[in-house]
Formats: sequence, C-alpha cells, structure tokens
Amino acid sequence: MTKLNEWVFGLSVFFGIYMALVTKRIKHEIIDDNMFFIQILPLILVVLLGIYAVTTVLYRTLTFNECKDAAMELQKEILEARKDLASKGMKFT
Repeated sequence: MTKLNEWVFGLSVFFGIYMALVTKRIKHEIIDDNMFFIQILPLILVVLLGIYAVTTVLYRTLTFNECKDAAMELQKEILEARKDLASKGMKFT
C-alpha cells in the first residue's frame, strides 16, 4: 500500500466517523454532551498539524549539521565548472 493510499484510507475513516457523529447517526449521552468539541475537531486537528509542521521545520533547521568538507568540495567543483565554461566562451559577471 502506498503512502497516498494510507492517508486516503485514514482520512476516509476519520471523515466517516466524524460525519456519523455530527449527523447524530450514533446516539450516546457522551456524544450529546461534547457536540461542540466534536464539531470543531477538524479545526483543532488542522491547527495542531500546523504547530507540528512549524516545530519540525524549526527543529530540523536549528539542528542542521554543518559539513565543512562537503562545502569545500562543492566550492572546488563550482570553480572547476566555471573554468570549464569560461574555456568554452561563457562569461561570468
């Protein structure tokens, strides 16, 4: 099963249960007492997903390793490419 299939399946299950609760096809005292929370649950989940995404990006950015050897090698390759292109007639400004 691909990742897309897993997400579509999970969202379908969530949406099916959510719609059954909101349309009151499932009747229970606890559901009636917490109907407001159930109605805003998708909004809460989207906000939490956004917080998770921002936190993950910030954490990964702040803990990014600096690879000095790789940076030096990349600079050498850039200089070699410039020399090669300059020999073929390309001018850099």
